[in-house]
This record gives sequence, structure tokens and C-alpha cells, in this order.
Amino acid sequence: MSLPPRVSLVTLGVEDLARAIAFYTALGWERVGEEDAVAFFRTAGPVLALWSTESLADDAQVDGTRGPFDGIALAINVESEAAVDEGLAVAVAAGATLLKVAERVFWGGYSGYFADPDGHAWEVAYNPGWSLDERGLPQLS
Repeated sequence: MSLPPRVSLVTLGVEDLARAIAFYTALGWERVGEEDAVAFFRTAGPVLALWSTESLADDAQVDGTRGPFDGIALAINVESEAAVDEGLAVAVAAGATLLKVAERVFWGGYSGYFADPDGHAWEVAYNPGWSLDERGLPQLS
């Protein structure tokens, strides 16, 4: 037996669930389900869940202390450099902090980073070497 190579759910620990819901809703993301302690958002890939940092840490039985960068970044790939700039602007208008202005990067693409209100890093990227399928997901050979 093996573990299937898929990501089904990404859960972000948040300090203020209402604030986090407002932020992701302002990005234009669709909330699904009506849970009280957790919020779910539909994406083209895995479901995005928002849950209190304390509850998430308790569930995983780990220390919930976070640093300014926890060694993980989520990415949204888009169709063009202009779409990167637009995506970063939408995120900042929704309450994100711009971490890195979009620029051409060493791997041949164009990307920038923002942090959501809880400090989770998101990259918005255009990779001219990747095609995106009808859902906007990268198609890798």
C-alpha cells in the first residue's frame, strides 16, 4: 500500500476566524459549508480550511508557536505577469500585507508574495514554462 499523491485539504491556523473569513471572502473565494469553528473555501485544488491556531496545534499535538516565517508558502499560479500584479493588488486591497513586490525571478517567471492577516505567505506567480489547465492548475510533464 502507498499513500496517494494528492493534497485534499490545506488548513491554516488563524487567530481571528471572522477576520480570516472576511479576508478570503474579499479575495472572491467561495465559502462552502456552515461550520461554526472552522471555515472551508473551495479552490481549484484542495479545500482551504481556516481553524483557530490553538485548535489546530492541539489537534496535531504540537506547540502552536509561530514565527514570522514558518517555512511554507502557498502559491496561486496565474496566466500572465499582468495577472500577478492584479492578484497582488486584490490581496492587498482585501487586507493582505505585501511581502515582495512582483518581479522577474531566477527560474524565468514573474512572482510576488503577500501575507494574509495571520501571516501565512502566498506567492502569486506566472511561469511561462507551465501551461495551466481549465481549472488553473499547472500541467507538469
